[in-house]
Amino acid sequence: MLKEFRISLLLVLLAVTGLIVSSSAPKDKDVRPISAAEQTWVDSVFATLTPDQRLGQLFMVAAYSNKDKKHVQRLDELVKAYGIGGVMFLQGGPKRQALLTNRYQAEAKVPLLVAMDAEWGLDMRLDSSMHFAKQMTLGAMDDDQYVYQMGREIALKLKTLGVHVSFSPVIDVNSNPDNPVIGNRSFGENKEQVAKRGVAYIRGLQDHGVMAVVKHFPGHGDTDVDSHVALPVINSDLARLTNVDLYPFQQAFQSGVMGVMVGHLYMPLFDTVQSVSATISRNLVTGMLKEKMGYKGLVFTDALNMKSVANLYKPGELDALALLAGNDVLLFSEDVPMALQRIREDVAAGKIKQEDIDQRVRKILRAKYWAGLNRYQPIDVPNLSENLSRPASRTVQQQIYEHAVTVVKNEDDILPFHRLDTLRIATVTIGTGAGSTLGTIMNKYQNGTVYSVPNRYAVDSTFARIQTRLAPYNVVVVSLHGMNNTPAHNYGIGEGALKFLKELQANPKLKTVVVVMGNAYALKYVEEMRNVVCGYEDNYASQLVVPQVLFGALPAKGRLPVTVSPTLKAGLGLPTPDFRRLRYATPESEGLDSKILSQIDNIALESVAYAAAPGCQVLVAKDGAVVFDRSYGYCTYDKTRPVESTTLYDLASVTKVAGTLQAVMYLKDQGKIDLDAKVADYLPELKNSNKKDMTVRDVLLHQAGLKPGIPTWERTVGKNGLKPTFYASTRSDDFPNEVAPGTFSTKAVDDSVWTWIVHSGMLPKVKGKYPIEYSDLSFMVLKRLSEKVLNEPIDAFLERTFYKPLGLASMTYNPLERFPKSCIAPTENDTYFRKTQLQGTVHDQAAALLGGVAGHAGLFANANDLAVLMQMDLQNGRYGGQRYFQTPVVTEFARPQVAGNKRGMGWDHGNPEKPEGPTSNLSPASTFGHTGFTGTCVWMDPENKILYIFLSNRVYPDGGNNKLRQYNIRTRIHDVIYKSLQKT
Repeated sequence: MLKEFRISLLLVLLAVTGLIVSSSAPKDKDVRPISAAEQTWVDSVFATLTPDQRLGQLFMVAAYSNKDKKHVQRLDELVKAYGIGGVMFLQGGPKRQALLTNRYQAEAKVPLLVAMDAEWGLDMRLDSSMHFAKQMTLGAMDDDQYVYQMGREIALKLKTLGVHVSFSPVIDVNSNPDNPVIGNRSFGENKEQVAKRGVAYIRGLQDHGVMAVVKHFPGHGDTDVDSHVALPVINSDLARLTNVDLYPFQQAFQSGVMGVMVGHLYMPLFDTVQSVSATISRNLVTGMLKEKMGYKGLVFTDALNMKSVANLYKPGELDALALLAGNDVLLFSEDVPMALQRIREDVAAGKIKQEDIDQRVRKILRAKYWAGLNRYQPIDVPNLSENLSRPASRTVQQQIYEHAVTVVKNEDDILPFHRLDTLRIATVTIGTGAGSTLGTIMNKYQNGTVYSVPNRYAVDSTFARIQTRLAPYNVVVVSLHGMNNTPAHNYGIGEGALKFLKELQANPKLKTVVVVMGNAYALKYVEEMRNVVCGYEDNYASQLVVPQVLFGALPAKGRLPVTVSPTLKAGLGLPTPDFRRLRYATPESEGLDSKILSQIDNIALESVAYAAAPGCQVLVAKDGAVVFDRSYGYCTYDKTRPVESTTLYDLASVTKVAGTLQAVMYLKDQGKIDLDAKVADYLPELKNSNKKDMTVRDVLLHQAGLKPGIPTWERTVGKNGLKPTFYASTRSDDFPNEVAPGTFSTKAVDDSVWTWIVHSGMLPKVKGKYPIEYSDLSFMVLKRLSEKVLNEPIDAFLERTFYKPLGLASMTYNPLERFPKSCIAPTENDTYFRKTQLQGTVHDQAAALLGGVAGHAGLFANANDLAVLMQMDLQNGRYGGQRYFQTPVVTEFARPQVAGNKRGMGWDHGNPEKPEGPTSNLSPASTFGHTGFTGTCVWMDPENKILYIFLSNRVYPDGGNNKLRQYNIRTRIHDVIYKSLQKT
């Protein structure tokens, strides 16, 4: 009597709250209306089924694609002999599962309803599959649209794999931090957010043809027991149940969710008999869910093999009890034949009505019709891999983390990292090996050492050794990887790591940023740290995004979806600014087609195969995001050292725009030079020369009459080799400039070369004007002018003003002073001047004579660092939260200035009249950039905001190798970029 009174009181209160429909109110409408065609199909199929075959439709059994023939044969028997209604695939791989799905479907009298647990993507169950994000990560986002998009992408993959049902989303409100089974599978602790994001997920699935099944009714969030192992007891009172746990379910029902899963939970509020799971509670399943809440969709049991319930009953008994309770689909039955026997007995005894079974079978058939099984088609196995590899999925995956990563604490006001010229940043990754994505991306912004500690439970001595090496740094980023979701084991954070963090925090000379790449509840172990970031998960996408947030390439947008401690509460999240640094994203996110863009691979590999160059780097950025960054081939033809993204290349004439021109634009921007003034106004030694009237603008436009080049190094070589007046075999104050290893030029050589330039002849005029003639001398003059006005060597100026603040560790003159040879791609085997194989010494002979620092050549860099500098130019000097130019000086210099001259000031343009010109004919006329003799180029399109970089050492080992131009490699790659632009 007491039990009935409690249930009645509960239902009355639930009705008053409006969460369920009272017995006198009209019932909710069906989940969806039924069409005449559907009704006809359901009736016709139902009529062909015997009573036993109808019972078989109620079972959905576990299927594996990684088990032996015995398992497959058992499934064959259940499908053919017992007519089961569906299968739920668990472990295995996509292709193996597809083959088995086709097999089982071919054996079935009625097509099978195929289900999977795919809460965060196929990889929840299958190898070689894509991971999106767990629901805690989704709960941290600032925008619900990505939940819908994730649901869409998962649905499309499931449909490709022949799956019709996803047991997701989890809409449990996780209010218990010690919950061992839900935790980061929940959207969070706020019922409205859980409901909102749950509905978005449901719509993403169902709008794209996959049935969503919400779980775990009536709420699994306030437990501290794993229902896979033991039966959790939910001691919720009426207020908690009505106001919190049931709220997301009611919202999901109103949104039209087609399925609900009943959890293995014991709720004394409903059942006085101890250990009666909600799965077999008629009071819950029929009384509350179906009758009072009016739910009309399919009701699934949780897996009936779970130890929390399976160990309490004899074979088949649990299935019969679950059916008696009101469930429609019996999931993961361990013994179908025995269960069928028990159910037949209950039907015969009148415990279960035949009409109830028939009604449930019709519901299942309706679901099959909705899933398209009335027109079943086998899975396209040969094209499965391609069909599963949707490029849009990668975009959605990354966007989720871009909106979720949360800056939890920023007490030192250090995030995002701003002035890179004042920060020396080291990275320590704990729980992952060397070469992590996080470490790689960190070094794309500033090249600091990455220390890896693969064992997250490493001993103190390991951390002590690292600590001694951190003295040169003033910032250290420590990221925690390989974490787990077990509260009882500190979420996988070792004591040694925690001690290490405390010691770093105590160092007054060091600012420490801790990044938790795992469960947000683990933040309680690092909440005393001054700067903390939560990445929520540890995968490629999260490791890609976190460094971008740290450096301000992406703003921090996420907020904690759960309360971690009294000081770290749900909703906490510190927004950070967007510094407009170069980002790293997918092509589709920026409007490019990755499948078309991948054609670059064929062209780049062709260049290697045809020996146009031993290897190369190709980088493409769109709208400030790198969308393609790959390295090909080797540094030499003997294939001993592959090209990597960190390999340095001799930029050759790209030095003109990456070096000297930056200084000239800076001087113009600062008002320190007048472009229409005479160069002689700044360099008086020209006033009595044939160059006295040339203007700065004309020099920049290569129309000042300067010859393309003059003998320089040739004057320093005699019949017997290098003249001792100019060279020595050892470095000294008098011979400080390294021309090649073991050869040093005199410190007076710069003045000598300048004197030769001053006294050099001019081009003959044509109709009273100098012709347009590309000249290295122009930039040698501009370097001299810049150094005179700056009162500083140009390399020191560029390093201080641009390269160091931008974090360009690889961009440098004379790279051997900073890097080992192994990091640098060799160029020519110089048999006529330096008599050696060049590697790390500038290829251009005149630049080498000048000690490697010249106006027209000398710079080395990798593609990423060159991209950073060029992106700053493309953004007219705004980059990384700083303004390198105060005016739109780059735009001014880039545009053509004079009719008949396609060049900008210092910048080159393509030539549309030439079908095999330096730029793609698909690119707009405003595209500007430069090429380099060693096989390099950079092109920028201000209209489409596209940046393209190609670096190679085509002159290895012979400078006469012209195959790069012969096969039009660089321009063809440029063509592909424009072909990949998606039309809107």
